Amino acid sequence: MKQQFEVKGGPRTPSPAGPDTEIDPKKMLRDESDAGTGTGRRPWWAILSRRKNTHIDVYTASQWTLMWIRFKKHRLAYISLFIVIFVYLGSAFVEVIAPNDPRRSNRNYLFAPPQRPRFVDSEGQFSLRPFVYGATQARDPETFRPIVTDDPTVKKPLRLFVSGAPYRLWGLFEGTTRILGVAEGEWFPLGTDRLGRCIFSRIVHGTRISASIGLIGVLMSFLLGLLFGGLSGYFGGVTDTIIQRIIEFLSSIPQIPLWMALSASLPANLSPIAIYFGITVIISLIGWTGLARVVRGRFLSLRHEDFVLAAELSGSGKLRIIFRHMVPSFLSHIIASISLAIPGMILAETALSFLGLGLRPPIVSWGVLLQEAQSLQTVAFAPWLLTPVLFIVVTVLAFNFLGDGLRDAADPYSR
Repeated sequence: MKQQFEVKGGPRTPSPAGPDTEIDPKKMLRDESDAGTGTGRRPWWAILSRRKNTHIDVYTASQWTLMWIRFKKHRLAYISLFIVIFVYLGSAFVEVIAPNDPRRSNRNYLFAPPQRPRFVDSEGQFSLRPFVYGATQARDPETFRPIVTDDPTVKKPLRLFVSGAPYRLWGLFEGTTRILGVAEGEWFPLGTDRLGRCIFSRIVHGTRISASIGLIGVLMSFLLGLLFGGLSGYFGGVTDTIIQRIIEFLSSIPQIPLWMALSASLPANLSPIAIYFGITVIISLIGWTGLARVVRGRFLSLRHEDFVLAAELSGSGKLRIIFRHMVPSFLSHIIASISLAIPGMILAETALSFLGLGLRPPIVSWGVLLQEAQSLQTVAFAPWLLTPVLFIVVTVLAFNFLGDGLRDAADPYSR
């Protein structure tokens, strides 16, 4: 019996997979608006729509559309995509998200524990609006350390878009509005450190530094890896030998000691911005070797393809052939490699700053915040100082899952 399937708005067409192949209606469907066009192609963003009767023909879909379909099947990668987007969007608006000034000290709240939102007070009364208790400071009768306890007699309701400490958004726009906070006094969602500074506000501000170092460092490594890997794979011969020996030499040096040596060479009197870019360059100097090897392997297999020979015969320059013709042919693999390299950059900055060889105060990063947790005695007394570890772990796992999903989606025809 001849196998046929019906497309809305068009004639009945035999299956392109063959007369004896079963057709999956969930896969072989097309949007009504495309049924009569004859092209069957839809832009990649069109599949975001979840309207009823919105269909995709996998036999005529574009490469990017097939990649997006396969990527969405990787649930962890799909969720991680939104986490990564949230991290970078949050890092752009840290001044608005942070409830307090991250550098402001308050000696009345030294090592204050987290103030958790409540709906029921100590007397059992329920409130629709969340609130936090006030705080009072005293001294532990055994250790004589200052301790901060809740004061049930003072209730501070949490409100949206409250007025707080003044700030300059991106260093350009002055403002005082915070997304969430209390109208009077201060709120410390994750407690305070030894100087009475809000840990949550410092973590939020540290997100901008740590996340941007990972992104900028990977972009620099991407350019270096693409350039040297492309030259090595395209020209071969002596050029390939020299570049590969350099890569092998850099790869043979232990990363942490090399980073420590390069970081220690930075002058101590540099400005915070200069230190930031110096650490970024140091991290990216080592990270390009892995991508360069991937690019070299792809170029070795592509340099004798017909489209490369056609570009050479048409008079195109070497760099134009590399960046205009060869690189786009495996761009999806490069994107997956970049997403897997970003968490390594973030962990490198965190490790250097934790050891005191990376970023230094007054710069706020996740690694700088973990310096407060170097003492076991301090952590035992104030365990909330380890909260930045949770943000680091979640961000690194999100990038790893995202990279796995992109790597699988890069070849949508594999099984």
